[in-house]
Amino acid sequence: MDSRQTYVELMSTFCRILPKTAYGDVRRLMTLAWAITGLTSSHTVSLTDWAEVVLSPAQYPASRVRRFARWLNNPAIQWDKLYPPLIKGTLQDWQAGERVYVALDTSVLGPFVLIRASLVYRGRALPLAWRVICHASATVGFGSYESVLKQVQTLLPPSLVVTLLADRGFLHAQLIRFARQQGWHYRIRMTGDTLVHLANHQILSVAQLAPPTGHACFHHYVSIFGQKLGPLHLALGRPEDNPKDPWFIVSDELTDLSTFDEFGLRFDIEENFLDDKSNGFQVQASRLNSPEALERLFLVLAIATLHFTSVGVGVVHAKLRRWVDTHWDRGMSYLKIGWKWLRQQHERGWPTFALFRLDPSPDPEPAMASRRKAAIPKRQWVVSFKC
Repeated sequence: MDSRQTYVELMSTFCRILPKTAYGDVRRLMTLAWAITGLTSSHTVSLTDWAEVVLSPAQYPASRVRRFARWLNNPAIQWDKLYPPLIKGTLQDWQAGERVYVALDTSVLGPFVLIRASLVYRGRALPLAWRVICHASATVGFGSYESVLKQVQTLLPPSLVVTLLADRGFLHAQLIRFARQQGWHYRIRMTGDTLVHLANHQILSVAQLAPPTGHACFHHYVSIFGQKLGPLHLALGRPEDNPKDPWFIVSDELTDLSTFDEFGLRFDIEENFLDDKSNGFQVQASRLNSPEALERLFLVLAIATLHFTSVGVGVVHAKLRRWVDTHWDRGMSYLKIGWKWLRQQHERGWPTFALFRLDPSPDPEPAMASRRKAAIPKRQWVVSFKC
């Protein structure tokens, strides 16, 4: 991999998109570009491995490692100033009125918890905003992630129709009220003991309303919690293949079977977390010991994710996917396609693609693990009733 050419392309793009107020000293931008170049080459967040690709006057690799360490621990570098121009540029082709799905979730990193909101895109989720806190479990309160949601609100064009997806650990009255204030829709999973106030004034738990195995039911214009928060709509399902893990969804819009499909998009953020860890960047090897340093590291990973994905989209659009993907049908994510392309393009003389631009149109080539798995029928539901 030609590290100099990769670095030059990144610096050229950064200088074109990022205002100087976002980074201050250009050396900070240079170190960021080298960090992403090192990540592209090494497949790891190891600073020692990043140092191997840096071209600088420093004679000793330890000096280059310290350069990255100082950057990660520099309080003057704020991810919420550097990242917004890049994500906004990435989404500039997205049209007004288009519905987008934002997944909210947490990931445990030793003594820390990463709270992240990501944009669901073609089978993966692209980071929008995040926060790292010291916390004992993955379950966090609204006060811990409110700032993440506020950041998302400033990033996404107001003309987009946003639907928030969150698991049961985020079922808070404050979250529902926040979504209403922003004009967002939502699909949030509920716990079985959530209280539901029916139209006939009956009060039951969600578990008491749940249908039999293999069935789904829908309740409209109800309220939840002791404070009677509503009107809301429920989609309750107990899948036949996993009855012990029922899907209890609350929505601000009328529910039907498509509500389960919409909520299922939330799992794309788990693939994003997997890319951070064992399936990609190996973030568990970072050994960083402060939330602030980890947040800056996740800035590097977020920009790399946007970079690799946008290149992967360009490769597929140009019908060159099979140059890097051994599958007959697309078997790799756009991130992996772009990553493999970038590692070989300069050595092999392959074409370059626009950086940080994502096509908002539907996926022309959805990924499949295999044709045999693709032939398996989708989960079937028997609709018990609607009320």
